[in-house]
Amino acid sequence: MILPKVRDPRFVTIRRGGTLTDPDHHLLALWAASCAEHVLDLFESARPEDPRPRRAIEHAHAWVRGEVKMMEARAAGGHAMGAARDLRGAARHAAYAAGQAAVVAHVAAHELGAAAYAIKAARAAAPEGEEEAAGRRECQWQRDQLPEAIRELVLDDQRLRNDICWSVFDC
Repeated sequence: MILPKVRDPRFVTIRRGGTLTDPDHHLLALWAASCAEHVLDLFESARPEDPRPRRAIEHAHAWVRGEVKMMEARAAGGHAMGAARDLRGAARHAAYAAGQAAVVAHVAAHELGAAAYAIKAARAAAPEGEEEAAGRRECQWQRDQLPEAIRELVLDDQRLRNDICWSVFDC
């Protein structure tokens, strides 16, 4: 499970009763897409003929630009996660990262799902004995990509949800 039982109002848009602005929601989606794209090759090297995870990332970007509706981005995310189901290891986690990135359009709190699965993908792709170090490097790379406007929000979210995100944010 990646989402908390009680939704954090900081990840709910203002029009739905929370405090998240549309520009910050867009930044969360772009950051999540960046996290997923960073490990996408781990999926594509296993399934080069399957475009679903790449399409999901493209839909996240298109949603931010206003080119697709939230429901289209969410559907693309579901298809990417479908691509993961019969896989194992790094390829599976990378596809899930892409799916999670696309569904940020629907639920902003999925931003950590994309990041967590990307870290799991990096760990799974690492040589034996180097998994933890690879995960820490990926986590740090992700943090380096955070836009200043959402940096503290995401870092706090990582602290709060680290336990339900497989403790991957210990970097």
